[in-house]
Amino acid sequence: MFQKLENVEKRYEELTAKISDPEIISNQSEWQKFMKEHAEISPIVEKYREYKRTKQSIEEAKEMLEDKELKELAMIELEEGKEKLPKIEEELKILLIPKDPNDDKNVIFEIRAGTGGDEAALFAGTLFRMYTMYAERKHWKLEVLNENETGLGGYKEISFMITGKGAFSRLKFESGGHRVQRVPDTESSGRIHTSAATVAVLPVVEDVEVEINPADIKMDVYRASGAGGQHVNKTSSAVRLTHIPTGIIAECQTERSQLQNREYAMKLLKSRIYEMQQKEQDEKLAKERKSQVGSGDRSEKIRTYNYPQGRITDHRIGMSIYQMEDFLNGNLDEMIDALITADRASKLSSEDE
Repeated sequence: MFQKLENVEKRYEELTAKISDPEIISNQSEWQKFMKEHAEISPIVEKYREYKRTKQSIEEAKEMLEDKELKELAMIELEEGKEKLPKIEEELKILLIPKDPNDDKNVIFEIRAGTGGDEAALFAGTLFRMYTMYAERKHWKLEVLNENETGLGGYKEISFMITGKGAFSRLKFESGGHRVQRVPDTESSGRIHTSAATVAVLPVVEDVEVEINPADIKMDVYRASGAGGQHVNKTSSAVRLTHIPTGIIAECQTERSQLQNREYAMKLLKSRIYEMQQKEQDEKLAKERKSQVGSGDRSEKIRTYNYPQGRITDHRIGMSIYQMEDFLNGNLDEMIDALITADRASKLSSEDE
């Protein structure tokens, strides 16, 4: 670990010189690239330098023990240093965990009703409302890309984009199967039904990350329609894009302009292609997959919402929260923080293997 830290500090010093070089400053794209790397490794270097200062103060305190007049002060400094050092080491280990390159990206959510008919569609609507309220708490922007309503606040499927700092880093663990156990409004005998919805969380990718040949895209336009089939508008503004080599389809019908719908559909298409490529990579890197809290596979059951008990249980970390209303109103941070902590811990243990 310490050799790695020495290398990071050396690189930091090289970058410090580069970002002050007038020749590099004149080339803005190169200067920004170095500035970004400098900012990313800066917390590691600061913590490593704190570690070295603490270690040095321990050595100095040991030497001071020989002096009768300074012995009491030396003992205090020695104890403080010995208590502080292991904490700094743990913080350094966490800082050295490779950062997910997607963490700073915006996200595209896809929620689809699963087994359970109308009740599953209503649950998909409940999840959409929950994520909408979470985005509001974080002051993030949410835009609906595509929706297939069933009425009564339900959705067969809905896609939406959340734009905000660190959105993917906090929402990526929401991918997977969500199960609900509750008495539906339509159930006269009061029996508890189990239904499900799947959630996919995709990072919004840049053009340079996914290259698509325009000749590989087939575009269809049609009239946007709402719940019950009524037309939202009378022009063919809705857009469906098909990526011919993979068969991946993306649709957008929420904007009045065909151009805007095409732009959003293209974002969704690129994110889906990127997700497919990432999955292929993850399958090759079995060890890396093992160090993740869940694979993010849509078929993996990750969470149960049990209404009669007022309980939400995340099966990946065995954590339950008994504040159903609060949780469904977008107060997800306690669960998300626990998932992030568990993911870090499993990555740390796999680094030590």
